[in-house]
This record gives sequence, C-alpha cells and structure tokens, in this order.
Amino acid sequence: QVQLVESGGGLVQPGGSLRLSCAASVGFFSFNDMGWYRQAPGKERELVASITRGGSTNYADSVKGRFTISRDNARNTMYLQMNGLKPEDTAVYYCNAKQRFTERIYWGQGTQVTVSS
Repeated sequence: QVQLVESGGGLVQPGGSLRLSCAASVGFFSFNDMGWYRQAPGKERELVASITRGGSTNYADSVKGRFTISRDNARNTMYLQMNGLKPEDTAVYYCNAKQRFTERIYWGQGTQVTVSS
C-alpha cells in the first residue's frame, strides 16, 4: 500500500527549468535511499540522482551541475530541480524508494519530461 506519486513534468524549451516532485503515502522515515530514474524511448532506464536518509547525494555525470535532488521529510516529498535542460533529458522520470529493513523497492508511475524547441 506504499505509493509514490510524481508530478511536475511537462514540455519545456532547451535551457529551461522544471521541478519534479515525488509524494509518498508513508513517512520518509520508512525509507533509506531514494532517487530519480529516467527512461527515454527505446533506451534503458538509468539512475539520474539519489539521496540517502542523511541527505548524501549522487548524480549521473550527464546531469551534474544542472540537477539537484532534495527531500523534505516533513512533507514526505522528494524533489528534482532541473536547470539548463537539454533535448537529451527528454524521458519519463520515475521516483524510486527502498524501504528500511525489508529492502523492498517501490516505484512511482512516472512523469513525462519533454525538452524541445
């Protein structure tokens, strides 16, 4: 019954910005690592950014300096701030979380990000 719901996707011009949100139906204390993945048409799903319970972050080389991942434990919401968007960022973006102790993996339904002029 754990649910992750993404929002904030849409169509944006190259160089523009978007902020994705991932709201959880349970408290963030339930999770260890969380992250954002993306999958472009015809491509494999890849990790974009991750964040631990303690706030430590990691980024794919392709998005370093442009994307910022964060989590607001009080709101049970994770964010991905995306700046300087490029056409190659076009993909469906998925929220991901790993539950503490059980190691169960949960996924959101995905939100479409399209970068085009």
